[in-house]
Amino acid sequence: MNSPVIHHEELRSVDRKLLMVMRGGDAFGIGELTDQLGVTATAIRQRIERLLEIGLIDREKIVAGRGRPTYQYHLTVAGHRSAGANSVDLADAMWREIQAIDDVEIRSKLLSGIAARLGRQFASQLSSEEAGGTLESRIEKLSEMMTARHMSACMTHSGELPVLDIGSCPYPAMTDASSDRAMCRLEEEMISEALGTQVHLSSCRLDGDSCCQFSAASDASPRSTATASAHTGVSSPNTEDKS
Repeated sequence: MNSPVIHHEELRSVDRKLLMVMRGGDAFGIGELTDQLGVTATAIRQRIERLLEIGLIDREKIVAGRGRPTYQYHLTVAGHRSAGANSVDLADAMWREIQAIDDVEIRSKLLSGIAARLGRQFASQLSSEEAGGTLESRIEKLSEMMTARHMSACMTHSGELPVLDIGSCPYPAMTDASSDRAMCRLEEEMISEALGTQVHLSSCRLDGDSCCQFSAASDASPRSTATASAHTGVSSPNTEDKS
């Protein structure tokens, strides 16, 4: 089973404070966390249980002599990521540097690689049954995952065909209204990778439409990872560098 992906906005502020304290050391006991946060042991345990459940912290049993065992808590890799700084500024700077690359082929390969990686992150959260389901069920599931990430997405129909509607640009600071439309192309490739089916941007808010709409061909069916990778110009997850 895939580990849950936790975003900055989804954590409670009190839980984030606990994670921030734990960034400063290897392991902590309940007493240490109580002292540093100035709250009761009961409150600390409640926060710890939530963070254990979603995989942001882990615990180790400490047995000393004949007394009752105690526990030490430490951040998991996911916990360190969640406790880190918001990456919006970094992502914006990296996006602008990519857009400034003069070589069109290099810039296109970078964008396709980013789109493929983002799409695979969505696809990895589908069960084998969901991934092999109908296009309608895959679009419905993708819209739910995008909504959980504060993207305004839903499934509608164009005639008899299911389509993915996105009500507002997910990354407005990076959306360029010029003829280049790099972010639009990235989203198109990302969604194709996530669904395992080639889609195209049939309506766009930048053209005055009410929403961005991504449509697939009438005979769309799940495609293999190799086919998806051929579209995006990057290697499949089984052959790419795992770093």
